[in-house]
Amino acid sequence: MVRTTAQGVAVRDQKHEIALAVLDMAGTTVSDDGLVIRAFDEAASAVGVPAGGDEREQARQYVLDTMGQSKIEVFRALFGTEDRAHEANAAFEKAYEKHIDEGVTPISGAAEAISQLRDAGVKVALTTGFSPSTQQRLLAALGWQDIADLTLAPGEGCRGRPYPDLVLTALMLAGVDDVAQVAVLGDTASDVLSGVRAGASIVAGTLTGAHDTETLLAAGATHVLDSVAEFPEHVLSD
Repeated sequence: MVRTTAQGVAVRDQKHEIALAVLDMAGTTVSDDGLVIRAFDEAASAVGVPAGGDEREQARQYVLDTMGQSKIEVFRALFGTEDRAHEANAAFEKAYEKHIDEGVTPISGAAEAISQLRDAGVKVALTTGFSPSTQQRLLAALGWQDIADLTLAPGEGCRGRPYPDLVLTALMLAGVDDVAQVAVLGDTASDVLSGVRAGASIVAGTLTGAHDTETLLAAGATHVLDSVAEFPEHVLSD
């Protein structure tokens, strides 16, 4: 739409209709009651990190700081060798999947928000830093196998966050023509940075997960929401 300012200058409003919403899972649409840290502790023990002391605490803090990123990449950074990273990753996934039925629940309003977006014609992609197999196990535990149009995880040819690959892969698979028609929601700085790097016009943070308002805004969030329940309001009206 073209409008004329008070000075008589013609200006084209840059309003983009959102065609694709890319939502993170753990911490954004799913609550796992600290299961990531519990699973990490089992993984760290599996590769010989002492149960107490500075090494364990520093590793645990790194996991918290890098929430949202591909877990294998986190373990590569922490544990040095490829063999040790893969051993830790295997132990992490085994521990997470073992406890998945105990503490995993949808964040209040998440399913309704996804339905509202899809009913309005917006395609929805659910993304994660977990492996594809762990993501599918998580979806099955929630009964969410058919809740979204797409489910994506890092893998061959698709890097995890904070790279833009998951968002851009979702865009291509959904058949969306313009990155400006994409909205992203996540609870971590990595989620937000991924959306910013992909060129999404809405990159929102939510306060139901790992990072606070200051951290999300510093990463480039265009909005900070209390929860995913507020997301459709911004996607369908912005």
